[in-house]
Amino acid sequence: MAINNHPSNPFARGFNDLRIQRLLAVLYDAQAPLCHLPPHPSQQHLTDDQLARHPCLFNEQHALIVNSNASMAAHEDTYPHPGIVVQVIYAIFSHDQSPPILVGDHYAEALAQARIQHITFETGHYSRCWEISTAHLPDAVCETLTPAAVPDGLLLEAFELRDSHAFGVKLIATPWTDSHLERIEGCTADQLRQQQLDAEVPVELVDVLHLAAQADVRILIFDPDAAQLEGLPTYATRH
Repeated sequence: MAINNHPSNPFARGFNDLRIQRLLAVLYDAQAPLCHLPPHPSQQHLTDDQLARHPCLFNEQHALIVNSNASMAAHEDTYPHPGIVVQVIYAIFSHDQSPPILVGDHYAEALAQARIQHITFETGHYSRCWEISTAHLPDAVCETLTPAAVPDGLLLEAFELRDSHAFGVKLIATPWTDSHLERIEGCTADQLRQQQLDAEVPVELVDVLHLAAQADVRILIFDPDAAQLEGLPTYATRH
């Protein structure tokens, strides 16, 4: 299972890389829906009150506030569409996919910031713990799963749950993305993966751990009685 080519990550939940963008809701036709555009770069400094309820010109990229007929005439070639800014909104976009996904919007930046705090999983405040079936690992790997099979110093810490015949791994310094790992560990995700393989951690286990760590999972438990995770490869088991 090649991590970099995996079309989707079944561990991924919620939204990540949330960013706020100030947009102007522009009315240009009473029979058409509002269009939403960022203010012109030269007008980013204007307050919400200086933008809302003002006439504007707009193109596909920006809306430009105009306060006189002369100003309108000077910009009508590059901003051909007239309208009026009905209100200013603060849109929340998730940038972990392309194009970004609109999560929601608010009429004040403080409200948008509060909503991001409500829905963001921040390391140290919320931890993600998953329990998945051992069917996601080959029998040969499951038979050798012990803390000794996962050496120290690989951003991993293994433990056993003997009464339930389960095996757990704590993933350290997640998410295991290039940008994050290079900043705190001085290596890429591929380099970390190779270090783990060189330490003889089974490749099937390494692949699952990297998918989980990319989704900022902190603790992953493999249990023979747990449910299978849809979208994650499984292996035939002996009975």
